[in-house]
Amino acid sequence: MVYLTGLNGTEVLLNADLVEIIQETPDCLITLTTGRKIMVRESMEEVREKILAYRKTLGRAYPVPAGPYDDDADEIIDH
Repeated sequence: MVYLTGLNGTEVLLNADLVEIIQETPDCLITLTTGRKIMVRESMEEVREKILAYRKTLGRAYPVPAGPYDDDADEIIDH
């Protein structure tokens, strides 16, 4: 789980395993695999870094899937 800041200033706890797409519109819009969308104050890069840091604490610092399986992938792919 990753702590982020909602647009209204409240703290949001995000399930990082459900993140499908992160966009800057110009606010940071996070789309989950459930179809739910969340807007936060952090930048797209800040969200990316927090997700990777969280996954590293679990020993799961894998890239976000963005298409066919690629075992050589070493970074999050932006859409």
